Amino acid sequence: MSEVSGTARHIVFAPLADGGRGDVVARRIGEAIGLGLISDGEQLPSETDLAGAFNVSTVTLREALSTLRRQGLLETRRGRGGGSFVRAPVDASTARLRRVLRDTGVHELREIGDHHLAVAGTAARLAAERASGDHLERLHEFVDALATAETVGDRRRADGRFHIEIAAAAQSTRLTRQEIDLQGEIGELLWIPFGEAVHLDEAVEQHRDILAAIEAGDGDKARARTERHVELGIARLIEFHLHLAKR
Repeated sequence: MSEVSGTARHIVFAPLADGGRGDVVARRIGEAIGLGLISDGEQLPSETDLAGAFNVSTVTLREALSTLRRQGLLETRRGRGGGSFVRAPVDASTARLRRVLRDTGVHELREIGDHHLAVAGTAARLAAERASGDHLERLHEFVDALATAETVGDRRRADGRFHIEIAAAAQSTRLTRQEIDLQGEIGELLWIPFGEAVHLDEAVEQHRDILAAIEAGDGDKARARTERHVELGIARLIEFHLHLAKR
């Protein structure tokens, strides 16, 4: 699958406000690994460079790396050519994801949906005005990747990268950061097997429609189609949550 643009990757390693704690650094790197923004086997920058990028102390950075190693998302190799290397995450079990969705209230799901509507809708409108040829090419590749994805994890990552790339195409650092956070928060839930809030064929068709509006430079249509796409996913998540809560 194609990589997201350099904008999205740059944001992963952007400085944290007011320093930051080890758990915040670990969550940001962990989200990026889960979404495939940092590839399996990729070597992270040195501890000194990473600490400088995040604007944290080396002690805080090492605490974050230790957390990621315990989660199985990093391995450390010693000696010449050594360092911290990314390990692709094992997709979460269906049972765990169902528990998470069951324990997430309707109000919280609506709050997440409202937030995603604002972020994704605005990003799509701006992307219709600002997307470059490279952005459009990547968006086509992510739609094709979703159409041919064979596993739930691959579908989730292709879906997430599509939305993150739209935010990057909007050329907004804040929107891209928020889209990454939202995909990390809700992406797995949208693709829970046998309860998918997003149906594959329908999602591919909707992504193609959103991309067509962006390519046409029609910001209002791109925003409306994106909002409808997000609303449908949240409505189905709430429906599945209520089904699980009755058991």
